[in-house]
Amino acid sequence: MLPTVVIFLLVCIILGYRVISAVPPLLHTPLMSGMNALSGITVLGSLVIYATSPPGVKGFAAAALVLAMINVVGGFWVTERMLRMFKQDRQEVEGADYIND
Repeated sequence: MLPTVVIFLLVCIILGYRVISAVPPLLHTPLMSGMNALSGITVLGSLVIYATSPPGVKGFAAAALVLAMINVVGGFWVTERMLRMFKQDRQEVEGADYIND
């Protein structure tokens, strides 16, 4: 069973990377902001479920909480990286010397 789980995780990681890298840069930041908002709602929902559920369900709520937090942190990391890329381009354009014809 363990090799199947490892293969599944590797496929998910590779497929996720391919899907994310195919999104154009201009769309990436707004999409990540929207997904971060949805993941924030998932975090709140899993906290509520964890606080009010019987012990048998707490494990699922904790797993949902951990996965949603990974998604939020990853989303903020990717969004910050994308914004840094745009900021770098703007600084290069502002610092460029233009030749007047």
